[in-house]
Amino acid sequence: MAPATLPEKIGGRHRDRLAVVYVRQSTLQQVGRHPESTRLQYALAERAQQLGWPPERVVVIDDDLGRSGASAAVRPGFQRLVAEVGLGRVGLVLGVEVSRLARSCRDWHQLLEICALFDTLIADSDGVYDPSCGCPHRSGDGRSSR
Repeated sequence: MAPATLPEKIGGRHRDRLAVVYVRQSTLQQVGRHPESTRLQYALAERAQQLGWPPERVVVIDDDLGRSGASAAVRPGFQRLVAEVGLGRVGLVLGVEVSRLARSCRDWHQLLEICALFDTLIADSDGVYDPSCGCPHRSGDGRSSR
């Protein structure tokens, strides 16, 4: 049973699908010099479980470690993430800071639009966002309670 303090935006329809943790750092040097960032990103799998996802429905996509977020064209992990959301398989996308999931505005807006279309929530360490309620990186964004 899920804890009573879960954000009300998260429903069974979300938990019936995958929670995807997207892990990325821009360069291999950053991966080597900032292992804490990588560890924090992988720890989001635990956050998904705290939000009610069973471990078998938590997927980590880390194909883009050491790849710049400037364009999705060179990020197979981001492409996979967008494809999985577009196939209706994802209920929640997690990143350390949601606005950093994509550095390109075009890629960021594509992800937001597809998440809104397929009723996929986005979460980071600060909250859970419903992209269909507004832009998750601004105040008044449809954040749910923590």
